[in-house]
Amino acid sequence: MPASASTSSTPSPELVRELKELIIEALGLQDLSPEDIDPDAPLLQEGLGLDSIDVLELAMALNKKYGIKTEADDERNREIFASVNNLARFLASERAS
Repeated sequence: MPASASTSSTPSPELVRELKELIIEALGLQDLSPEDIDPDAPLLQEGLGLDSIDVLELAMALNKKYGIKTEADDERNREIFASVNNLARFLASERAS
């Protein structure tokens, strides 16, 4: 059974940076650098300000780059896409399973 995206394990700094770069590239946020994105800040609304379309585009980019699929009706999506660190933990757990 894959680990929850909110487990307390710390994701690797390399994976966190890769995901920040993917977010910038996939969503056309060229005015940001990876250092501008706080890995613990919310990706949705008040944090990075992503909306549901942005999350869909990000999910497609994750699938393309890492072969990781998320389902639109997965209850964990809000948790998975809550922050870069949560996303990194999810990705690491999916790669390990």
